[in-house]
Amino acid sequence: QVQLVESGGGLVQTGGSLRLSCAASGRTFSSYAMGWFRQAPGKEREFVAAIRWSGSSTYYADSVKGRFTISRDNAKNTVYLQMNSLKAEDTAVYYCAAAPRVASKVYEYDYWGQGTQVTVSS
Repeated sequence: QVQLVESGGGLVQTGGSLRLSCAASGRTFSSYAMGWFRQAPGKEREFVAAIRWSGSSTYYADSVKGRFTISRDNAKNTVYLQMNSLKAEDTAVYYCAAAPRVASKVYEYDYWGQGTQVTVSS
């Protein structure tokens, strides 16, 4: 089992920045690929970013490429999502998730956090 707890969400103006954190506990965090997903009201959960267990490779949805950065600190059992140049369409509940290998599909992830709300006001 892996337990994931997100933090860092909140209300920010268009163009602003937020940094989300996801703290993991339980089984060996460093052996899992980690991903961030988001879900806006009335929409399906969508992929945002992912990072390999080693941190050597990262992957992004086209909608956030160049604005968001995923990183991880295996010594702290934590994965981060730095979000810059935020837009109103980034408003959603953001979830972190753990998978045995890096992936972009919801069903490929075994463990999920409870989510943190990000609201971008225009």
